[in-house]
Amino acid sequence: MRALWLSLLAASLWGQSPTPVQWTVTATAAKAEAGAPVRLQAKAVIEPGWHLYSVTSPVTATATKFTPPFSLARTLQKKVEAKFDPVAAATTESYEGSAIFYLDGVLGEQTKDLELVIRASACNDKLCLPPRRRSFPVTLTVGTVETAIPDGFVVAAPSTPAPATPAPPPAAAPAAQPLASFLLIAFGLGLAAVFTPCVFPMIPFTLSYFIGQGDRKGSFGQAVVFCLGIIVLFTSLGFVLSAALGPFAVVQLSANPYVNLGIAAVFFAFALSMLGAFEIMLPSSLLTRLNQASEGGGYLGSLLMGLTFSLTSFACVGPFVGTLLAASVQGDKLQPVLGMAFFASGLAAPFFLLALFPSYLKKLPRSGVWMMRVKVVMAFLILAAMLKYLANVDAVWQLDLLTRERFLAAWMILFAAPAAYLLGWLRLEGIQPDQDVTIPRLLLGLLLLSFSLSLWPGMTGAPLGELDAYVPLAKRSTASSGSGGYAALPWKKNDLAGALAQAKAEGKQVFVNFTGYACTNCHWMKANMFPLPEIAAALGKYILVELYTDGTDAASEQNQKLQEARFATVAIPYYVILDADEKTVRSFPGLTKNPKEFLQFLAP
Repeated sequence: MRALWLSLLAASLWGQSPTPVQWTVTATAAKAEAGAPVRLQAKAVIEPGWHLYSVTSPVTATATKFTPPFSLARTLQKKVEAKFDPVAAATTESYEGSAIFYLDGVLGEQTKDLELVIRASACNDKLCLPPRRRSFPVTLTVGTVETAIPDGFVVAAPSTPAPATPAPPPAAAPAAQPLASFLLIAFGLGLAAVFTPCVFPMIPFTLSYFIGQGDRKGSFGQAVVFCLGIIVLFTSLGFVLSAALGPFAVVQLSANPYVNLGIAAVFFAFALSMLGAFEIMLPSSLLTRLNQASEGGGYLGSLLMGLTFSLTSFACVGPFVGTLLAASVQGDKLQPVLGMAFFASGLAAPFFLLALFPSYLKKLPRSGVWMMRVKVVMAFLILAAMLKYLANVDAVWQLDLLTRERFLAAWMILFAAPAAYLLGWLRLEGIQPDQDVTIPRLLLGLLLLSFSLSLWPGMTGAPLGELDAYVPLAKRSTASSGSGGYAALPWKKNDLAGALAQAKAEGKQVFVNFTGYACTNCHWMKANMFPLPEIAAALGKYILVELYTDGTDAASEQNQKLQEARFATVAIPYYVILDADEKTVRSFPGLTKNPKEFLQFLAP
């Protein structure tokens, strides 16, 4: 299991603050001469809130390691129960407060100036300090060597010597957004999908099926199984996508131009269907068979009915599913499964609640022309989402056709069009010429129109805040972007060798930005973090190089191999400071919205 490391950030702080673990080393030997048995005691005092890993901890990158000045026979440590560590995202063995280790062995020829080398890592509930090697002098005293195993201790395998310069632990791919908020959005999309024309009219019919099963207990059971049918189908979609992802396929899949083209084509077809150009239908033979099987009644019938319902509603909920799956591939490997499970739960929740309280069915609004309006507005929003995937294709292939200005102009039109439709200015199905504008239509229309107009400053290069993660970057600097914007900084593109040569000539260090053409978090950092005056000033002290890893060219492939081999990750964004000899000074994984945190990383 990959460890979720924040230790790369802590590396820059390790030498600036006291270690949270204080070691004391003592030894007892019968004779201070070659061949004498010896036992070393290494005692660790751990600050509150921190923990130290055992010698046998399954996460080998942080397991405590000892290199004694003699032939090691065995290492003893207190028995500790393995438990899940949220920082390492793995099952580990760790100590809090204090820890004692015994190292038993036999002295060699050298009996003076002995040192015990300890390599250990300390973690709290937020970060892990990278493993640090420390040497402790060993003073031998005459006495009796205790060879028995103390109560509560177990024999651990002898430690191997630690390398002089250990490789940094692997950094986890930063999620596009925190998992909790992603799952909440997924559940919300499921609820929103209930009000589409393919789902909402099915509620009374479906509930009448449950109520017809007999008593309330029977209706409740049938509703549970029906909802399970919905959840099973959509979760299976997420599982198939999750199983298809390799260890580093997250970045490649979300940036793959053919994947993005496929999503854009599907969204375009859904949008045209919702505008009435044609109707998307699954094979009638499949639906007929499932419907006939569900008519048998019982729990199996309800399960099949849930599957049938999911398939028949796909023409309307498909855009929700597509958006969710596309977003989930930028997170953890299991995120598509969890996202689909929460989406399906949101979609099934109203059926479950109404089965519990069928009297509330009478209070639901009746199906009518308002559903056609929902369909038309959704069509324009789906077209806007389609442009985001086309922009990814344009960026990865570096076509420079869908520029920031053209993208925002299209978005302004696609958000203004449903506003004009709801306000009665654009004539489409669902709104009659002589109909008055209702308050809900007016408010939603004005909201969409306001959003459309708010995109105008972005066409001149001005920052758009959170939206910059999804909008193409400006190709030119502007005064409105503070220090001149990301493009105004002297970046070398895919030229690490040139940056190192310049750094050596000027006596500077190199700031490496592992980035991507279609990376939303990279876009956010470039549009909102790098242009800040204090950040731009700090970057000015470095030679700047950006290494793209998600393109289809040879440079992207080479950059990705370099990042994976050197830092055990292809997650982007990923920031590294190198000296002129290409030695890593410190690293910073992922997105941050805290300027002080990033400025601290940039500080010499």
